Amino acid sequence: MRLLIVEDYQPLRDSMAHGLRNAGYAVDATGEATEALWYASEHPYDVIVLDIMLPGIDGFEILRRLRRAGNSSHVLVLTARDAVTDRITGLDLGADDYLVKPFAFDELLARLRAMVRRHYAHVDPVLRIDDLEIDTRSRRARRAGQLVTLSAREYALLEYLAHRAGHIVSREELWAHAYDEAAEPSSNVLDVHISHLRKKVDDGHPKKLIHTRRGQGYVLGEHR
Repeated sequence: MRLLIVEDYQPLRDSMAHGLRNAGYAVDATGEATEALWYASEHPYDVIVLDIMLPGIDGFEILRRLRRAGNSSHVLVLTARDAVTDRITGLDLGADDYLVKPFAFDELLARLRAMVRRHYAHVDPVLRIDDLEIDTRSRRARRAGQLVTLSAREYALLEYLAHRAGHIVSREELWAHAYDEAAEPSSNVLDVHISHLRKKVDDGHPKKLIHTRRGQGYVLGEHR
């Protein structure tokens, strides 16, 4: 899953980005409103973590412009302003959730997981495709009850495919949601990661779950 952090206090921005990348998210981060609007217009973020008290254009105006432009990314408003009127303003402008500073990082992670589930219309935190189970809370996968050991990148790819199970996911879409701006733009890096993921998920099982559709992309499970 790919996130955008918009936070002008650099120590907090860097800390959040570091923690979220360690948790397996692809993360872009900025403290500038104009850059944030550019990022949001160029990439399909699953969630945007948006500070309200920014210099120049504040977070409310960024949110207003995003929604006016038809941007449907889920937005978590993150701010030190905890007045009820501020929360109402953010929600009325199209925010999906509101978290007040200071906050516990584990709570941020839990809220992000919930927002991603809502984004893909899933209620259960455990995604199930045939005998494959993906627990989005622990970020672990099991096939036929056996733990599948995955790298952070492999898990990110698998979770996104699971959210889109049964649908063809193009290489461009998969890259856009599982890699951030810092990712090495190698032509075969996605192929390598998918190859490793396929071996870990499918090897030793008579029924294969990860399928390649030549010229189209990848499908997890039966194509609908």
